Amino acid sequence: MIKTTAKPGDYVEVHQVHKIYEGILLESPEDEKGIILLKLGNGYNIGLIKKDVQEIKLKKKAKEIEEKFEIKKDSSKQNIGMIITGGTIAAKLNPKKGGVDWLTNPESLFKTYPELFEKVNVTKVEVPFMKASEDMDFKDWQKIAKTAEILLNDSNIQGVLITHGTDFLHYTSAALSFMLKNLNKPVVLTYSQRSVDRASSDANLNLQCAALTCISDIAEVVLVGHASSNDDYCNVLRGTKVRKLHSSKRDTFQAVNSKPIARVFKDKIEILEKYKTKNKDKLKADTKFEEKIALLKFYPGQDPSILDYYLKNGYKGLVIEMGGLGHVSTMRARNSWTKKLKEVQEKGLIVCATAQTIFGRLDPLVYSNGRELLETGVIYLEDMLSETAFVKLGWVLGHEEWTKNKELVKQKMLENISSELNERLEE
Repeated sequence: MIKTTAKPGDYVEVHQVHKIYEGILLESPEDEKGIILLKLGNGYNIGLIKKDVQEIKLKKKAKEIEEKFEIKKDSSKQNIGMIITGGTIAAKLNPKKGGVDWLTNPESLFKTYPELFEKVNVTKVEVPFMKASEDMDFKDWQKIAKTAEILLNDSNIQGVLITHGTDFLHYTSAALSFMLKNLNKPVVLTYSQRSVDRASSDANLNLQCAALTCISDIAEVVLVGHASSNDDYCNVLRGTKVRKLHSSKRDTFQAVNSKPIARVFKDKIEILEKYKTKNKDKLKADTKFEEKIALLKFYPGQDPSILDYYLKNGYKGLVIEMGGLGHVSTMRARNSWTKKLKEVQEKGLIVCATAQTIFGRLDPLVYSNGRELLETGVIYLEDMLSETAFVKLGWVLGHEEWTKNKELVKQKMLENISSELNERLEE
């Protein structure tokens, strides 16, 4: 039996015969009482067999009571509004569980990230919900857009900062780019790949750079985050031309078929590309959205009857990620898609095409199979990202006045509303 005064949350030394581990003592699950859990300084958790441990030495007690954080206003700084939605950036280690929990209120988040206030005043804070991004859907995008509309129309606020989970952040940034299409001020989304209790957390730099972008002249929906694995500067990326490209790297978000609008440091912004500028117009959010849409990835040999599922279940539109310049199986293949694509479109299903390659542009006119598919009526979306196309299709089909005929839908899908299409590709 190991005797120790240490409790979960305390910083301890765990002594084995040949090795000593240091870290935060975690509470073991009920079914693993023979295991001692420890969070190491690198952020990883390890489990040690209790019978192999000689001693648990208390090094530092956990803070039992947190001091109240007071938000101070500085008249020399510009004001921003903030929308907190969840994600790793709004989470902190729970020493008893070894995982992270949501920061329960704005004050706890501000206390965790006091550097946010070095450049701006956060005068209004809204928490419409606290969710991981994989739990969101179009109703959450609508809620964020409507919340942002109120803040953006406040004359005392210069811009809006939104904290968000990373996994599906590019869906939200695309949705807000259409729902807030005629912006008057900056809308800046940011995130963190690693929670604040980890030494490698990217949260502080991302927040500081996002705050500086909020008081800039960039009146677009943008995503701000680490430009590299270093803590030197962040990129400002358009909401419709960005994608998460790595599961854990801090510079996971990259511009696709585009370039960063700007490079932002803790104390300055370097503009790299043209952008829409701030104005004094009132913003009206356009949050209409058709839920019955889907994003489908084509694979070799896929049975085209999958399209019948969407038609029978009342879906209005479909984005298909195609291979190459925009290809699926045609009349030469055992499972040809040509006949079925024409059939479902004639029955009213809108079908759009994007590229599986992520980078690059579709062109159905290069090969005969592409021309065959084009004749079925598929709408080829040039260099638009699949996630952006999915969101845009839902937004377009949410407007009944645009769904009267397919040509009008096609016109809207190929209209460059929020810089989602490029006339030429960027390296």
